[in-house]
Amino acid sequence: MAHLDYYDKLLLAIVGSLAIGVAVGIGTAVAFVTGLAGGALLATVFVYEAMFRNPPLPASTTTAKAAAVVWHAFLFATIVAAFI
Repeated sequence: MAHLDYYDKLLLAIVGSLAIGVAVGIGTAVAFVTGLAGGALLATVFVYEAMFRNPPLPASTTTAKAAAVVWHAFLFATIVAAFI
């Protein structure tokens, strides 16, 4: 089995969170977009961990801050779309 680094595991956790959201949306009475929004909300925890608590680069870069803003804008749009 291949050795996975810390950030590889975080990427897998993000993908897994979204996959769980999709599975909940498909396999239960929960609407698909609501399940996906829940998965995205869970993935946000791992994104926060990777970008702010234990970043691979200094946390003061504007690129990291811009990526966080874009991620949260996407998350907000997904949640709004789930309830419209």
